[in-house]
Amino acid sequence: MMTDPISNMLTVIRNAITAPDSSKHRVVSVPSSKELVKIAEILMKNGYIEKYRITEEALKKPKLEMLLVHTGKSSILGLKRISKPGLRMYTKYKELPTVLNGYGIAIISTSKGLMTNKQAKKLKNFKIVII
Repeated sequence: MMTDPISNMLTVIRNAITAPDSSKHRVVSVPSSKELVKIAEILMKNGYIEKYRITEEALKKPKLEMLLVHTGKSSILGLKRISKPGLRMYTKYKELPTVLNGYGIAIISTSKGLMTNKQAKKLKNFKIVII
């Protein structure tokens, strides 16, 4: 049993992009959940992964497979988990982080679902947990 599937997903992606021959590690696989699928959807919409799919094998738990974007260098420069299961970080929309001077994204968990920091700033006035 995994205690923090989001951190596991980020670690798998981080290991794939920092591998010595990362062009061979373009497809990564993690156990699937609704939250991880939504994160993969956000990453795909923002151009960090090419596509994702959920594979269901007989008698096994479904897996989320992601094809990372790779054009010589990875489009993902860094991954960092801010809010952890034992220490949640709450913030107001005015204090949301700006990543790489607006060129990167932060994935935010809100009372209206998962979204990027840019989308959250536009919507305003709701409870925000930084992932």
